[in-house]
Amino acid sequence: MGLFKKNPFGHILFLKKWLIRIAGALSHRRYRGFNEMDIEGSDILRNLPETGVLFVSNHQTYFADVVSMFHVFNAALKGRDDSIKNIGYLWNPKLNVYYVAAKETMQSGLLPKILSYAGAITVERTWRAKGEEINRAVNPNDTKNIGVALDDGWVITFPQGTTKPFKPIRKGTAHIIKQYKPIVVPVVIDGFRRSFDKKGLRIKKRNILQSMVIKEPLEIDYENDSVEKIVEQLEFAIEQHQSFLKVIPVEEIEAQEELNKLRQWEY
Repeated sequence: MGLFKKNPFGHILFLKKWLIRIAGALSHRRYRGFNEMDIEGSDILRNLPETGVLFVSNHQTYFADVVSMFHVFNAALKGRDDSIKNIGYLWNPKLNVYYVAAKETMQSGLLPKILSYAGAITVERTWRAKGEEINRAVNPNDTKNIGVALDDGWVITFPQGTTKPFKPIRKGTAHIIKQYKPIVVPVVIDGFRRSFDKKGLRIKKRNILQSMVIKEPLEIDYENDSVEKIVEQLEFAIEQHQSFLKVIPVEEIEAQEELNKLRQWEY
């Protein structure tokens, strides 16, 4: 790899590699040390093509979720079976991994701007800005950039667009799936909301068992499946469909969130 070789977004790969190495070293104990992580589905990752893969996941914190995926993905590709033991897997990380993030979030400070260089595809929210509800048209450049990233590698997206559980899937994700026809791999995470603050930068509670389940790629008829059908399929795949509320009462979820807000002052 040339010293100044760049990816399609103009990021120097040598710098990105070192950023991932350093961020990975600093964050590793958050998933294997202060807390532990139960992983399922590493073998699925090793059977995926180099490009054209879209990971869809539920969302619990701004940054801890996606950082954990960088760990799990690279560990799996280096032969680890459902484990992130031995951080040597980050010495030669997969550099064509991207993640979709709100532009407002990634411009909110120095650290988010640095993390953005690791692979963020920033998009403008169409429904919310600066804490207020809005109604804005989709920026076509945002969709185009996701397509560029899929052509170059793997893309992680959180189709609910929020860290609150059981919120609706945004139809934009379904439109992207129909337009670019990626392999769609669902990921279900848990435990991050309990162990980190909302941004996912500060440890709120230790000795929490975090989990990540990578599922088999979805079967999608890109030409004939409607946007609504794909949205519903995604809701079930990442276990955020309203029917799951019968298993986990919404009152219990809201009560736990309020309790977590109070507990964070203890640490």
